[in-house]
Order: sequence, then C-alpha cells, then structure tokens
Amino acid sequence: MLKTLLKQVKEYKLASILTPVWMIGEVLCEMIIPVLMGRIVDVGIYGGDIHYIVRIGIAMIIVALCGFGFGVAGGFCGAKASAGFAKNLRKAMHDNIQNFSFSNIDKFSPSSLVTRLTTDVTNMQMAYMMILRMAVRAPMSMIIAMIMSYYLNARIANVYLIAVLFLAVCLFFMMRSATKYFRQVFEKYDLLNASVQENVSAIRVVKAYVREDHEINKFQKAAYNVYLMFVRAELTVATNAPLMQGTVYAVILIISWMGAHMIVSGSLTTGELMSLLTYCMNILMSLMMVSMVFIMITMSSAAAKRIAEVIEEKPDITNPENPVMEVKDGSIEFRDVSFSYRKDSGEPVLQDISLKIRSGESVGIIGATGSAKSSLVNLISRLYDVTEGEVLVAGVDVRQYDLVRLRDAVSVVLQKNVLFSGTILDNLRWGNPDATEEECRHACRMACADEFIDRMPDGYSTYIEQGGTNVSGGQKQRLCIARALLKKPKILILDDSTSAVDTATDAKIRRAFREDIPDTTRLIIAQRISSVQDCDRVLVMENGRINGFDTPENLLKNNDIYREIYESQTGVGNDNADFDSAS
Repeated sequence: MLKTLLKQVKEYKLASILTPVWMIGEVLCEMIIPVLMGRIVDVGIYGGDIHYIVRIGIAMIIVALCGFGFGVAGGFCGAKASAGFAKNLRKAMHDNIQNFSFSNIDKFSPSSLVTRLTTDVTNMQMAYMMILRMAVRAPMSMIIAMIMSYYLNARIANVYLIAVLFLAVCLFFMMRSATKYFRQVFEKYDLLNASVQENVSAIRVVKAYVREDHEINKFQKAAYNVYLMFVRAELTVATNAPLMQGTVYAVILIISWMGAHMIVSGSLTTGELMSLLTYCMNILMSLMMVSMVFIMITMSSAAAKRIAEVIEEKPDITNPENPVMEVKDGSIEFRDVSFSYRKDSGEPVLQDISLKIRSGESVGIIGATGSAKSSLVNLISRLYDVTEGEVLVAGVDVRQYDLVRLRDAVSVVLQKNVLFSGTILDNLRWGNPDATEEECRHACRMACADEFIDRMPDGYSTYIEQGGTNVSGGQKQRLCIARALLKKPKILILDDSTSAVDTATDAKIRRAFREDIPDTTRLIIAQRISSVQDCDRVLVMENGRINGFDTPENLLKNNDIYREIYESQTGVGNDNADFDSAS
C-alpha cells in the first residue's frame, strides 16, 4: 500500500525532499536562540557589557530571520508537495476507474468512489503535509532540545526525559483506542454520500411521491452516525491537550523549584535556567506536535487503504498481447457460453448459450424481467467476460480484439440512458468526436430525434442539463440512439432503448434502420412485441437459457412464451388468420 501511494509523489519529489531540509534549518535556528539569550543574561547583563548585548542581539535577529526564511521555504515546498500528491492520487484513481470493467465497478459503490476521491484524498493531503513538516520538525526539535538541556544541566534534563516517556506511553494507548473509530468514520461517510447522491439524482421522484420527510430522516440518520463516530474518536483524542498542558505546567514548576535551589547553591546560572525553561517548552510543544501527527496519520491510515484499493484494483478485462485490430463484419456466435457476475456464485446467470447471428441480420430479444437479456448482449462488446465458452464476432473470439476497436464496432445503447451536460451536438459527438453537423443531423433523422430538436429555440445548440433533466425520457432515448449510430458500428445493440417512445415513432426508427443501415447487425431487446415483430429472427430468453430462436411466424406457432406475450399484448389468438392480419 505504501509503495502504491508513494509512487504518486512523482514530479514533486524535490519539493518533498526540500521540505524536511528547510524544517531542520528552522529547528536549528530556534535551538540557537535560547543559548544566545542565556549568554546575554549571564555575560551581558550581569557583566554590564552593553556592546556584548548589542552584538549578541544582532546575532539573534539574524538567526531569527534565517529561521523565518527556512520556515517560509518549508511551508511553500510542503504545500506544493502535498497538493501535488493529492492531485496525482485523484488522477491515478480516476484513470484506473476509467479502465474498470463492469465487474470491477460492481465492487465499489458510486458513493464510496466519490468519498475516496474527495474526503479520503483531502485527509491524505493533510497527513502528507504534516509528515513532511511536523513529523520531521517536531522530533528534530525535541532531540536537539534534549541534547542542549543535557549539555546545560543533566539533573534538570532528566525531568524532561521522564515527562517525555510518560506522555509517549499515554499517547500510544490513546491512539490505539482512537484508530478503530476513525476507520469506521469513512464507512459512515460512504453511507452519507450515498444518501445525498440518491436524493439529488431522484429529487423529482421524491417530490412526486411526497417523500421529503422520509429522505430528511434518512439523511439525518446517516449524518448522526458520522457525528457519533467522530465524537467517540475525538473524545479519546481530546484528553491529549489537557494531559499535555498539565504535564508542561508540572515540569515548569519542578524546574523552577530545582533551578532556584541550584542558583542559590551556585551550580546553575540565571541565564542557563532561562535557556532550560525555553527548551522545556520546545520539548513539550514538540511532543504535542508529534501527537497531532499521530492523530492525523491514524485518521488518514483508513483513507490510505481505501485509496490504494482503487489504484491497485486490476481491471478484469484487458487487451491481449497482440490484439486483432479490425472487426471485419457483424456476425455473432455464442459457443457453449455460461456466465456469472461472481466467480464464487452458485447458479450462473447464463447457461449453455449457443447461437449464430448472421452479419446484417436483425434479431429481437424478448423474455421476462430477469431472464438475462442484458447480460447476454453485454458479453458481445466485452463489458463482461464469459465464465465458460466463447463469444465470437466476425469469427474471432472477442477476447482477442483490441478493446477500443471492438467497442467502436459494437455500439450499445444501454437500458439507463445517460446524457451529459453540454449542447445536443456535444452529446451526439460522444459517438464520433469528428462528426460533422450534417452527419449528426442524419443520425438524428434515423433516430427520429430531429422532430423535437428542430422545435427547440436553439436547435442542435440547445444546452442539455446534467443527466438530461430538461428533456423527456423518449427524447433522451432517441438522442442516445443517434449518438450510437454516429459510430457507424458493425453491430448495433438497443437494450430496451425505445421503451419510452410511442409505437409509431418506434416503427419509424426500425424502418430507418432497415433502409439506412441494412448491413449493420441489429440486436433489439424489447418488452413490446411490436418492436421485434419485423425482425428476421427473435431470441426468446427464460431464466438465463434460450427458450426459442426462430422467425416471429414460427415462434408464434411453436413457442409458448412468445405466443403468450403476443396474445397478451395484441389480444389476437393463435390462428393463422389472426397472425396474417397482424403481420
């Protein structure tokens, strides 16, 4: 995990190295000043040497300015390194997410990924900053102050050592107790983000069903759980400050009492006592900073693991070593295919699928909800890989193709239609970034999207809100179909993509497909029998198996499931006269 994270330092290595160097310089300057103060008291003031006082005073100013310069340089380099580190972490996660297969995406919820890209990375940025600055500065300051204290007076320095050991033991037990709470906090953050994301994306449904109170209560519960975890963690950590302060005051009292006796006996000078008191504050403040570093590291350790999980996640679907770069035609073949979303799951989603589809053929796919229609077509463009058997496109196993070339040749309009913020043309050009406006218009005519686009005030320059909230479900579907057509695919898959379109428009779209892209293999998943009736063949799915695969006419005669769907939707009985009239 640590190796994975440190790889993201990249171009900020120099800033990361310089930050602790500047911090060491600042600490050395701070440690020199108490010695100079003691010399001013013991030599300058008691000796009445004004020139010595001025000379040492000037030296103190120079040292202080040097320390200030080192501190500023350290702060600048630390900020640059930590911000750059956070930027690279986000980029590494985002880039890897883009390479995820659907099975990889299924492992992480969207809300969890959002938390990791935002809250977790912010915590890592703060922790990295403290590690570069405080984790070097505080121990170095404490060690040098201890050395200087022993140099001035070993007896008094022993008091510091006992106090440091006592606080270190207390800090260890405190951090061990707080760690478990901080780990749970981020899990609660995932639930909180999930509540917000779900509510915002479905706000229209919430209002339509008057469920605002329910959503408010759900959010409050999630927020309260985060609050509870933080309170428990902070209660444990909160004892740190009073414990530190109490120890500091106790040590100061002991040193003052011991120092007074030693000054009277002549074994310690006033200047040395002043220096020792300054070092006392340095040592105990450094220990307090060390405790803060430990707290931050404890909080960020859980975040670090979650970030590393995303970066280290290996995509299940990758390019072969010598990929096939051309998809010659749109023929499809399934050979003894079985598929499960999880390897350890019991019953497979698809079982014993064997079929052949000719290039340019139009195939309808119907079946009850949950019959694995979408799972079947997702295997063609390698959104998932088969568990057993093989899927061939143009006679080549899809696992041998270059992923980009395969997915350019297989255009899929998924069940959930998604539009992005931008103009209609911007959205259409997701299918082909180099498409001309005339090509976009032609694709929209095939998808019958031109009918409503031309009525919009800004036409193809109309701005689409995020998620396509300012267009209807049917309009969104037609834009997504047009976007898919712009890829000029060898295979076009419509996964229930005209469900929100009226039957007349649906018929126009299918007629345009027959006339304009006759050589493109078309797979149409539909719930309406009218959407598949004019297909060359229809595939009937049942519980992940093929129940029938034939022409609509033959299925009506020989397949019970197809006949039942046909009769329930058309109200026509199974006799030849009825079928002929319907056809």
